Amino acid sequence: MEMEKIYTLLPLFAIIFFLYKTILPSNPKNKNLPPPSPPSIPILGHLHLLKPPFHRTLQSLSQRYGPIFSLRLGCQPVLVVSSPWAAEECFNQNDIVFANRPKFIIGEHLGYNHSLLIWSPYGEHWRNLRRVATLTMLSFRRINEAGPTRKMEIRNMISELLEGGTRKVNLNQVFGKLARNFVMRIMNGKPWEKMVMSPPANLMTVCDFLPVLRWVGFRGIEKELINMKKERDEFLQGLVDECRETRRRGLSCNDDEQNGKTNILIDKLLDLQEAEPEYYTDDFLKGFILVMLLAGSETTSRTLEWAMSNLINHSEILSKARAEIDHHVGEGRLVDDSDLPKLSYIRCIINETLRLFPPAPLLVPHYSSKDCTVGGFHVAKGTMLFVNAWAIHRDPNLWDEPTVFKPERFEKEIEGFKYMPFGIGRRTCPGNNLALRNVTLALATLIQCFNWEPTEAGLVDLTEKSGAGAIIVPKEKPLEAICSPRSSMEDVLAQI
Repeated sequence: MEMEKIYTLLPLFAIIFFLYKTILPSNPKNKNLPPPSPPSIPILGHLHLLKPPFHRTLQSLSQRYGPIFSLRLGCQPVLVVSSPWAAEECFNQNDIVFANRPKFIIGEHLGYNHSLLIWSPYGEHWRNLRRVATLTMLSFRRINEAGPTRKMEIRNMISELLEGGTRKVNLNQVFGKLARNFVMRIMNGKPWEKMVMSPPANLMTVCDFLPVLRWVGFRGIEKELINMKKERDEFLQGLVDECRETRRRGLSCNDDEQNGKTNILIDKLLDLQEAEPEYYTDDFLKGFILVMLLAGSETTSRTLEWAMSNLINHSEILSKARAEIDHHVGEGRLVDDSDLPKLSYIRCIINETLRLFPPAPLLVPHYSSKDCTVGGFHVAKGTMLFVNAWAIHRDPNLWDEPTVFKPERFEKEIEGFKYMPFGIGRRTCPGNNLALRNVTLALATLIQCFNWEPTEAGLVDLTEKSGAGAIIVPKEKPLEAICSPRSSMEDVLAQI
């Protein structure tokens, strides 16, 4: 009788065993299970799905496949993360695993064979690059020492805006000039005289994912990078040689006609080269200068443009910011660095700008150095990681009215990994404090000194430029606005 019961239950046991074997692999706690993935096609994998802007496309895919999903771009496996808890797992538990960078063609040709701070593999060389960057330019001491240069360039910007009284101005050009001149003066004590250092349009190319295309010179991509490398290298070598020749003649590179004694970065790099020439080669110096020039200027100018675009579209926020400046600074002098800690609402405006328009919506890609687990899913060694900060910053589960420009949300401290405009972890942007200081003072000065209104075209168009693979995403249409000096600031402005 007992045996009959057992035989009766055998089909049930078989069903349970079948379900156990088929359903269990879908449990993310199974560490051998890869993340979910859209259907792919031979050779291309998922390349056909990536349409610019990438961060919007990846957000759309995450809504279908979840906050952790995988792609295969040609021969490259990719992990896409779109939630704060998954980002925290990548940059806390697996911080060292994802501390490397993928080796893109751009890093080979324009990054001095992946030796720059942004592209260098994680290790001793990268740690030394961070140390040199901090000591020479990015520490709080150096940021404070750059105060006179920051003040001078902002005054130059004011003078340019005052020309012609009330008029339409191209703020994209104004902010680009301000940011480039500031960084260049920190580098060699002189303004940026010629524009040969625009960032490349694309961080990634199809050749990075289908290497066979390099052999046939697909679309002349590599040839264009080689030509750009030559032009940049000549420009950077000229900066180094100029300072070296000044030192050879027994003079100081730190003498600036307009700004007195300054701390010139190239001069400090040449000191390092004299002490250890085999390591601090000219290529090291040029690569270091390149990163500081592009990263320092692009982040500042783009953030200013997005911030002013939103303020012009929200006159009530602009008025509230101006009232804060008038209260703490007054109308008898220009705002300066010492006032910034009191301007909390200005900081909220900048934080909200960076939330909606982070400088690098997908951060800079990371690369796994060994197998690991994220969200219970297996991630293989050699996987590229995209963290969609843009999607996290606009997640309705994390933010109230996520697409609305609302600086007040930052009056309370933001906790966790829901806000990461400069990245998080070992590879976070080392220049964020310098960029924020420059942006805050420039924005406060623009609000204090001028009235701003939209042009005849109406509200500012906030459409992003659809670059195929850019790190920093600009506006589709450069910002133009009607600028007029504030009558209450006439006496102060007359002295500039």
